[in-house]
Amino acid sequence: MSLGTDDDYVYRLPQPDPEVPRAGLDRPLPPVPEVRLAQAHNVVRIFGIDVSHYQGKINWQMAALDENVRFAYIKATEGSGLVDNYYRRNVRGARNYGIPVGSYHFFSPSASAMTQLRNFMDVVRPGEQDLIPIVDVERRGKGSLRDFQTKLQNFLTGIERIYGVKPIIYTGVNFFNKYLAGKFSKYDFMIARYGDDVPELMEDVRIVLWQFTQHGRVSGIGGHVDRSCFLDKCGLQDIMLP
Repeated sequence: MSLGTDDDYVYRLPQPDPEVPRAGLDRPLPPVPEVRLAQAHNVVRIFGIDVSHYQGKINWQMAALDENVRFAYIKATEGSGLVDNYYRRNVRGARNYGIPVGSYHFFSPSASAMTQLRNFMDVVRPGEQDLIPIVDVERRGKGSLRDFQTKLQNFLTGIERIYGVKPIIYTGVNFFNKYLAGKFSKYDFMIARYGDDVPELMEDVRIVLWQFTQHGRVSGIGGHVDRSCFLDKCGLQDIMLP
């Protein structure tokens, strides 16, 4: 679930409206919208990873001994037909060594919500899941913004009906601000923002997870891996399935 460079820009708060000239006695001063102040977030040092076939064969026994692997999200599917060929191996390996596991789907704006739901359902078995599913949203597509948002909402609603819980949405700061703000406030988010600065969004949604690097290192994985932590008062209980 690593974002490209287009989604790594820091969102800049808009400038306040220019000063409104003093109105006459018979014309009250019109209200001026306030700029939303940035919300301060506190980092909770409980760490997890998300993996896919890009990590190759993972030694889950070693990973389970690493204090930075308290949970794992594993790529299951993408679009209407792609299945990650390491998914089944990763789910079995992580759960065999006591690591709570969740699955994620890479959402495609060019495929129908129904075909993507079928793909995810065919692969992700509810009995093998410990964590709330994640929907990875990084691509806008060529259609209208309204069509993109409607298709995404239909997919999210389908996941909720099937698995009995609202999925978590994964995206980047810039992508959220441009395409998701104002439409998906009822969902929790996992936000990618690489570096030391905690992500800030133009809407006050709940960020349960912050993916702070795509170049992490943990035991049992030979190369780089995405690492995440919780924000504010969130913890494992906030991503566990009921």
